[in-house]
Amino acid sequence: MPIVKIYKKLSPFQRVIIALCLGIFTGIFVGEPAGQLEVIGNVYIRLLQMTVLPYVLVSIIGGLGRLDSNMASRIGMRAVKVILIMWLSVMATLLLLPLAYPNWQTAGFFSSSMVAEPSQFNFVELYIPSNIFASLSGTIVPAVVLFSLLMGVALIQVKNKETFLTLTTNIGDSLMKVASYVAKLAPLGIFAISASAAGTLAVEELGRLQVFLWVYIIAAALLALVFLPLLIHWATPFSYRQIMSTAGEAVITATATGTVLVVLPMIIERSKALLAEHNMQCEETDSTVDVLVPTAYSFPSTGTLLGLGFILFSAWYVGSPLAFNDYISFVVMGALTAFGSMAVAIPFLLDFFDLPADQFQLYLLGSVVTARFATGLAALHGFVVTLLVASAVIKKLRWHRLMQAIGVHLAVTFGVMVATGITLSSLIPYKYEGVKTFETMVPMKQPVKIERPSELTPLYEDEQKLPRLEVIMERKILRVGYYDASLPYVFRNNENRMVGFDVEMLNELAADLEITIALYNITDREDEAELLSNGSIDMSIGGHVITPMRALNVAFSDSYTYHTAGLLLSDSRRDEFSELSAMKEMPNLHLGVGSTKYYQDMVKEHFPNATLTEIGKDNVRGFLRGKYPEVDALVFSTEAASAWAMLYPNYSAIIPKGVSLRAPVGFVLPKGQLDYVQFINTWLKLKKENGFEQEVYNHWILGENPQAIQPRWSIMHDVLGWF
Repeated sequence: MPIVKIYKKLSPFQRVIIALCLGIFTGIFVGEPAGQLEVIGNVYIRLLQMTVLPYVLVSIIGGLGRLDSNMASRIGMRAVKVILIMWLSVMATLLLLPLAYPNWQTAGFFSSSMVAEPSQFNFVELYIPSNIFASLSGTIVPAVVLFSLLMGVALIQVKNKETFLTLTTNIGDSLMKVASYVAKLAPLGIFAISASAAGTLAVEELGRLQVFLWVYIIAAALLALVFLPLLIHWATPFSYRQIMSTAGEAVITATATGTVLVVLPMIIERSKALLAEHNMQCEETDSTVDVLVPTAYSFPSTGTLLGLGFILFSAWYVGSPLAFNDYISFVVMGALTAFGSMAVAIPFLLDFFDLPADQFQLYLLGSVVTARFATGLAALHGFVVTLLVASAVIKKLRWHRLMQAIGVHLAVTFGVMVATGITLSSLIPYKYEGVKTFETMVPMKQPVKIERPSELTPLYEDEQKLPRLEVIMERKILRVGYYDASLPYVFRNNENRMVGFDVEMLNELAADLEITIALYNITDREDEAELLSNGSIDMSIGGHVITPMRALNVAFSDSYTYHTAGLLLSDSRRDEFSELSAMKEMPNLHLGVGSTKYYQDMVKEHFPNATLTEIGKDNVRGFLRGKYPEVDALVFSTEAASAWAMLYPNYSAIIPKGVSLRAPVGFVLPKGQLDYVQFINTWLKLKKENGFEQEVYNHWILGENPQAIQPRWSIMHDVLGWF
């Protein structure tokens, strides 16, 4: 009972902080089993999202509908102008936040999201609701907001609207009651989320989350201490000290309670007092304060908009920063989705920009800290907007000084973010592990015996006339030729073992046939057909694309995977080549291409004015080491380019928007050996049907390696040794 009494005496904020600390300790103590608490966290998240859009709907309609036409005409345009300027200023501030993210080297395996069609910015579907109920059920926030704004404006002209306004007020109050009930579950929800995250997140991921928190806190301080008070100080008769001292109590109260709603009366009272102190109080300014404070509460505040910076952080976190041409979509979509809760806006924007949905869990984990700063900023935002609009109504707002204050703020933010990036890079330890991750890859299964003879010995003349499959089964050895630099299909790992996609497939084939494998390094590609024909090798591997000219001299198996056309280029130039249309307009475009004429012709067709330089597989490492400085980008298999980029993290593998070419890959087999080719095709079909081919693809191309994932360190397992 004493514990229950102590708990009841705690404030909601104290309860959440204690739950966060207990959750993190539980995750560290238990380890990975704590991940099962994610279900409880997901239930809490859905409960948070449940009331948001209905509340946005009734609060905006009711807030605007309470205005009369005369008051709306006097206040409306000035309020809209001030609010839009502030929104754009905050969104411009967010675009500077990536300057503070450390320039850590990142690279990863090929991802299926690279070939997924990006979300198209469809203005009509996102903003014009044909069915508001469908928009509500589909969580299309911009459409819901636009409908609410139009309904609110239309309601201004409606007579006998008191009953409807009372209804919106009652519904809004009811939804707030429901939200308050859900808020009581915050300690449980935060405990589950933090325990699950602390038990499953890698140390590196937790280290990166602190980057978001530090940058967020610094940005919040700049907005609270520079941006908002500077607007008042420079553009109105009020001083910096007056606004900070007047708003201080409301800001602290809102921060402590976690809601701006409780300080709305305080904002109204203090704003009127400050106007009276400067002889600016009149009927117009009083009406402005009375209407604008509760109405502005329904609109995105500076604190709300700052939370959208998580999208930029998330893009950096996963190693795919938003391209410059995505910034406009981010500004527009961000401002509109911010009308709702971040519990709705963040998942929507993660999906819109093709970022992992599970990043929302990280956001919630950090929101225990950031939510308080956001609430305090929202309270200060209410003061500033109200006083700016009131000053504008009586023509005491100096618009040019307002713009100067914004310029000063952005300049200060730019410098602070650059300095923050340098500081975080030096203080937070980080080591690139991509090379180690790739070079330590091991086979999925225990490999059969693999020999690497130094000499290629052709079959005797009589043996060359026999069916090749019969020869292989007789000697119990499959002779396989490979080329160097065939990542990730054939390569040596850090233990000097031959591994890769194709080697894994052959290991399974050899196990099925109860034979061994002999791997031979082929140095001259011109010899391949002759080596296959005379029996020096029985097969050639290395992710070979199937082309018409090669098929004249050798046989190909059925395709077992594909090369996805993309570019391998310097990481600093990835934005320049993000779209096919932009590449076609580049003057003096210089591309590297492979040695296959079939695909060289395709490149020429797409880029008739580009200069092409042949860079075969053997010369990829030379390209990466700067041997071809004149080449802007290498047209290459994105699967293979992703592997090379892990070894050379200053380079990136990308697929420009508009490129959708896949080249089939097969094993190279001797010409005329139909039984042998048919057997290999039958075997490939069996492995595709039983799922083995997909497992190999997931392991070597996508980098999914459950065996390599070590259990999270935990006190229970590693210290106490309980399990």
